[in-house]
Amino acid sequence: MRPIGFGDGPAGAGKRRCAEGAGRVAWRRVNVHHLELFYYVAKHGGISAAVRSIPYGIQQPAVSGQMGKLEGEVGTKLFERSPFRLTVAGEKLFAHVQPFFENLGGVAASLREATTPELRLAGAVLILRDHLPSVLGQLRKQFPRLRLSLRTLGFQSEVMSWLRDGAIDIAFAPLGPKPLPQLRQLSLARFPLVLQVPAKSGVRTAEELWARKKISEPLICLQENSTISQEFQRDLKRRGLVWPQTLEATSLDLVTRYVANGDGIGVNVLSAPGVRTRGVRLLPLEGFSPVTVGALWRGELTPLNRAMLEAVRSYAAQTWPEWAAADKMP
Repeated sequence: MRPIGFGDGPAGAGKRRCAEGAGRVAWRRVNVHHLELFYYVAKHGGISAAVRSIPYGIQQPAVSGQMGKLEGEVGTKLFERSPFRLTVAGEKLFAHVQPFFENLGGVAASLREATTPELRLAGAVLILRDHLPSVLGQLRKQFPRLRLSLRTLGFQSEVMSWLRDGAIDIAFAPLGPKPLPQLRQLSLARFPLVLQVPAKSGVRTAEELWARKKISEPLICLQENSTISQEFQRDLKRRGLVWPQTLEATSLDLVTRYVANGDGIGVNVLSAPGVRTRGVRLLPLEGFSPVTVGALWRGELTPLNRAMLEAVRSYAAQTWPEWAAADKMP
């Protein structure tokens, strides 16, 4: 027995066709932009959180208004506002749109790669200047038409926004103790931290500084929210030491330059043990945690990006055999 519904006669059949057709028309009228905004709202757990993560400028009232229109388009409530909670219909819609919007960047990259292979990289000046050219020389043998776009990292917080917005493909930067949300990472090498002191400084060992009640020399380091600065301060705290940062630099090169100029003592990484800088002496930091440098990216790797990571991983193993990380390729 069929469920009770429209009549079985011609009139009932006509009503069924009209209702089904109306449903199809209503769904076709759903605004794709509204679906994109809903994806961010559902993913980040609310409208205000979504506004902070949407990769283009849009205000909270506008998103709220668009969500109201979307609910009108689909004919049902998609989420509770406070506290935020997806409804059953909202969960169903999110499961439908999530794969599309999360894979869109990877599809676009693959399409670009099929015509003109392009690699957009970001990293510290030291990496891009001293190490990347050797890697790219090998990579060009596999991708002779390779186009490159390079960005130098100033503040580490830029990495997240550049990767999230699709402005870069891979970033090479210090890795924190916990992976950044929404990003994937590959450890490449773990470098010891060192102190840099002016050549004329009377300080001969780091232990001389730790033995003091108060360290008077200015401290030069990367910005306070950088991995290097945080790791150094964490190890100082374990020793019961306080040494506030005086000069904040945006690159390790700048740290070295200001130390050579006599402006203080710097915190740096020992990436080239045999290289000496004029006007600067290095003091080992015994017992301090090394800094892990690695690659960061978002989503699935394209063949070009994977080839790049494999080349960098091989270069790190050959250049720093004692410090290279043993992480496997994803």
